[in-house]
Amino acid sequence: MDLRKLRLDEPAHGTFSEERDEYERDYARLIQSPAFRRLQGKSQVFGAGSGDYYRTRLTHSLEVSQIARETARRMGKQYPFLARKEHPGLMLDPAVVECASLAHDLGHPPFGHKGEEVLNQLLNEEYGLEYEGNAQNFRILMFLEKRAGSDSGLDLTAAVLLAINKYPFRLEDPGRHKGVYSMEWDGRIAELRDRWKMPEGCSTLEAQLMDLSDDIAYSTHDIEDGIRAGKIQMNRTFFEDDRLVEHLIQEIVNDQGNLEVGWEQVDIGAMVRRVLDTYLEQWETIYAECGKEASRTRREIKARWVSTFAGRVGIIDDPKKGWKRVTFVRDGQQDLELLRTMEILKKLAWVTLIKDFRVQRLQKRSEIMIRRLWDSFKVPDHGRLIIPADWVASYEQHKAQWSWPRFVADYISGMTDAYAEKVYAELFASKSGSIYEMD
Repeated sequence: MDLRKLRLDEPAHGTFSEERDEYERDYARLIQSPAFRRLQGKSQVFGAGSGDYYRTRLTHSLEVSQIARETARRMGKQYPFLARKEHPGLMLDPAVVECASLAHDLGHPPFGHKGEEVLNQLLNEEYGLEYEGNAQNFRILMFLEKRAGSDSGLDLTAAVLLAINKYPFRLEDPGRHKGVYSMEWDGRIAELRDRWKMPEGCSTLEAQLMDLSDDIAYSTHDIEDGIRAGKIQMNRTFFEDDRLVEHLIQEIVNDQGNLEVGWEQVDIGAMVRRVLDTYLEQWETIYAECGKEASRTRREIKARWVSTFAGRVGIIDDPKKGWKRVTFVRDGQQDLELLRTMEILKKLAWVTLIKDFRVQRLQKRSEIMIRRLWDSFKVPDHGRLIIPADWVASYEQHKAQWSWPRFVADYISGMTDAYAEKVYAELFASKSGSIYEMD
């Protein structure tokens, strides 16, 4: 059996279909899953429901999948070694990266990163457990979701599962802040990696491309939303504000996750100013070309930056790991300058959107809601009375491997923003809807 198309829980005789490719089956299972549909109601930056323009987790995931799929197709023609299929982890199938991109944010709870932060705090402080969005992806795909003919998991192909696994570690291991929960790692992911003979700590090329495509989308699309919302003002007063530059520098210095892009090689403040100047100058040029129409200019500048980033994605050897790396490439070498540029644009979106006091107010409100929902559900004898019966029945069926605190975190994290607010209102507001509304 093809190791890339292996399904751990599906009988071998049912694995192959003459009518559909295996990855087409994965695609169908993902987009028809309730977890995927719920992404339409989960925040990207602005709260889901803030307006019909702004991105949600669903539209973000679709955009990431488009970038990843087209980049994989181009790279397949550019790098001859990919066609030789020397190793299952050294391949780039556009259909696989598309599926992985669609699934990469399934584990995020309501209310964006604040929801993830609060759930992790609650689990950690009270039970010594962790909540992490990437790990939750695998819990959803391999345990919580269901498909026709199975009561546990979507049973995706090995290639797609490992393409989602951008942090190939056990979350509970010392020093890990991202990874896979031990239940899914020990039982499944580690077995697949062993069968593939994946080097320790290395992710597949498809996982690396999915991850980089996510960063490309974040650094371009969220800025477009910020401009539309008026949080990023396209004028020199805004872009030349010393406070903005100072905030960006501080975010870069504080971010321990982007040390590999070589900040020690440059004057961070000077580079931040240079990137901001370049972005504003490009806006001014395009604005004139578009007849001073802001909406067209937003779309055009976003498209140009996506094209710049996606067009420079390539593959280099990574001698430290004895593996290969998907990154920005220029003249056969890693393009650290472009990586740093992307990081600055990501920080621009973060500082101007997430750090905005109104967004912070919304995040404080969401924190209060999640904490009070948690307090309502965390005691089993009380919580089981106010959690839907099908969830409680599922818990009873799997409680040997599913603790009550983890179950409550699963239930809350699966909520959309609007559903979390609805349940909160039912529990704490004076009146909300009818008892006959369907959950």
